[in-house]
Amino acid sequence: MSEVVSLGQPTVGEEELEAVSRVFASGWLSGAGPACRAFEEQLAATVGTQHALATSNCGAALHLGLDVLGAGPGDEVIVGDYTFPATGHSVMWTGATPVFADVRPDIWSADPASVESLVTERTVGILAVDVFGQPADYDELRAIADRHGLWLMEDAACSAGATYKGRPAGSLADVATFSFHGRKGITAGEGGALTTDDPELAARARKLHTYGIEPALTREGARELPVPSFDEAGYNYRLSDVAAAIMSVQLRRLPDLLAARRRVAGLYGELLGDLELVTLPVALPDREHPWQSYVVALDGSLDRGAVATALREQGVQCNFGTYASHVQPVYGSTRHLPVSADLFARHLAIPMHANLRDDEVERVADTLRRVVTSSAATR
Repeated sequence: MSEVVSLGQPTVGEEELEAVSRVFASGWLSGAGPACRAFEEQLAATVGTQHALATSNCGAALHLGLDVLGAGPGDEVIVGDYTFPATGHSVMWTGATPVFADVRPDIWSADPASVESLVTERTVGILAVDVFGQPADYDELRAIADRHGLWLMEDAACSAGATYKGRPAGSLADVATFSFHGRKGITAGEGGALTTDDPELAARARKLHTYGIEPALTREGARELPVPSFDEAGYNYRLSDVAAAIMSVQLRRLPDLLAARRRVAGLYGELLGDLELVTLPVALPDREHPWQSYVVALDGSLDRGAVATALREQGVQCNFGTYASHVQPVYGSTRHLPVSADLFARHLAIPMHANLRDDEVERVADTLRRVVTSSAATR
């Protein structure tokens, strides 16, 4: 078999190693140190917010965001359904109930009409998801939130570098959260961040992410002996300075990484645009898609499992898209969301990362074409 074409792959190298070496030399490897503060300043400048807080992962950022926004027991938070369950889980961690909204059939983020239909007297906020990085409909969602006195939160886990009507992802709601997991467009293997323009929310999130006290960096170099006092129970949600140093390099790489992914997406569009029984992803003209993943929809007549097996047997990695949250047993939902459920059954992610060569993209497209054509002939 020829070399496997990987589904995802980070772009890291000597610059990241040099950044880590500098952290090692500094002696400050733990969380919320100087490298974290430097990265936070760079991230806030990149996304156009006043504040950014580095966290251990996106789940931590989601939980912090919901916590500081005030979600709690007895509350309902409306969540876009088509998403990795970290989104719904984070609502449950606060004691609130996630109420899942069906999604648009074209870009897969929360359908504003579905969102508005779910508002009740218990609803406190809307948690929108930028599915695979393309921003949701924030003007419409903000209007709904304002009409009903709700807050709006952006799950921008996949969205580094994306824009919505010229505004960067991460600046589109009261609070936004990012992921730096290994499959994301910029990565330290793990990590996350929270962004906001609200100084009070930012300060409270920073306090809670270090067990409920100010991070040790604020006491570094003091001649006296400051002894923090704990007045509430926080969490250990800090990002290490090692990971933050990597992220500073990744953030500088972001324009080039985005350009590479967009080149791959464009080539897929040229090579697969005429393939029957496969629908390609939509990139709306009023927003910049960062292409964290490239996900196609197979016709319902095809056996997705058989297609995936055939691709993998021929050295092309693939996976399902993401989850229809409402069908996951943990949530106990009795609602049926037909669009999200349909996407969950038909979506297939094919290789997408900034390191893909043109010949690899061509091989993926050719293999998918042959597999789909063969599957259609035998159905």
